[in-house]
Amino acid sequence: MLVSEEIRAAVAAGRPVVALETTIVTHGLPRPRNLEVARAAEDLLRRAGVVPATIGVVAGEPVVGLTGEQLTHLASGERVEKLSVRDLPVAVARGVDGGTTVAATAWLAHRAGIRVFATGGLGGVHRGASTTFDESADLVALAGLPITVVSAGVKSILDVPATLERLETLNVTVLGYRTDAFPGFYVTDAGVPVPARVDAPAQAAAVIRARDALGLSGAVLLANPVAAAAQLDAAEHRAVLDAALAAADAGGVTGHDTTPFLLDHVHRATEGRSLEVNTAVYLGNTALAADVAAALGAPAART
Repeated sequence: MLVSEEIRAAVAAGRPVVALETTIVTHGLPRPRNLEVARAAEDLLRRAGVVPATIGVVAGEPVVGLTGEQLTHLASGERVEKLSVRDLPVAVARGVDGGTTVAATAWLAHRAGIRVFATGGLGGVHRGASTTFDESADLVALAGLPITVVSAGVKSILDVPATLERLETLNVTVLGYRTDAFPGFYVTDAGVPVPARVDAPAQAAAVIRARDALGLSGAVLLANPVAAAAQLDAAEHRAVLDAALAAADAGGVTGHDTTPFLLDHVHRATEGRSLEVNTAVYLGNTALAADVAAALGAPAART
């Protein structure tokens, strides 16, 4: 694993660093928006005084802190794979390029000593998982990684209540940021309450410090809803999602093909407006992650 000198120095000095994934670049957003958003996230962090650590795999080498050239290479490559934790050994052995998922990014970030990670939406339990056992590796990875992940909950195409049940079973601490409702990525409220709430980055940092002091190994998931003005209309969202699920069922779409099928259906049905929500989600989470990373580096408040 290659860790850039800038990130090594920042981690060693205790300066704030935020990890960023690359599946949003390689598989989540169309070109050229993918590279524009990736660069915007890095610029946002630097303006906040935080070191960005964009993570991906280049020619079989996991890289923590991609250069501009490497990021452009992954954003424009024709044969870039989507890599979770289980895929990393194969990718390294075969020398492939890859965008890292939440699970793989969190694992590599933790190995590099990075404490905070910003993403769009977390993977979770898929609808019908009681018979298919289709569950994202993100959940299991976070159960064993003491890292903080800032996300807009999980995508609403998933089984949100079941996902929260699994997070409880896996001892992942879930916090709502200035909300009592767990967000559903495209919408601010997925219809399920959060177990606990914080209203400031310093409060989130206090929970993270307490987790570390207790010696717990699970992640802290900070669920940050997209700005209300940027979300999809709730009624439209329900109608589009129902239509997407029906189309997937009618077409016999299952397994790994389900998520990209549903997301593509939502994108087309909303005439691209879901893409704007996706961008707002990602940059909003990046901004909050910067504030939390900075709060972690500040002295703890006396109570």
